[in-house]
Amino acid sequence: MDADKLNGLAEDEAAARLRECCAASAWVAGMLAGRPYASGAEVRAHGARLLDHLDWDGIQEALDAHPRIGERVTGTGQEAAWSRREQAGTADSTDEVKAALVAANRAYEERFGHVFLIFASGKSDVEMLAAAQARVEHADAHERTVVRGELGRIVDLRLQRMLES
Repeated sequence: MDADKLNGLAEDEAAARLRECCAASAWVAGMLAGRPYASGAEVRAHGARLLDHLDWDGIQEALDAHPRIGERVTGTGQEAAWSRREQAGTADSTDEVKAALVAANRAYEERFGHVFLIFASGKSDVEMLAAAQARVEHADAHERTVVRGELGRIVDLRLQRMLES
């Protein structure tokens, strides 16, 4: 789907496709309001600007739609397929690494109150585990900045994939 096709979709269908990229309601509304887009690059740039200005409640809403790293992603929709692809590095994790990921996810969620989010594409299970273990030590404000950056990378990749489909 290119920018022209996104522009031509009915609002509810466009909203559903955009929600697969980012579940934050304010972000989806902003993306819909930005139509028509002249190009895929404009779609991605507008998406990044909206994420930059999303308040923490909006970020939390987006985080709530993401599975834990290392959990088996269920579902048949595009978002589930993208999550499985993005977390491919955990597909063959050993029992030891799986257990460590569960513990790291738990510690992170207890510390920050939301799922551990990482741009997982291209990362191994061990790299993701090390990141979770390191980031649990971050100050709250620093971690929010890191989370926003990771979410931005994920959303941009998903927008790119949506536009190429």
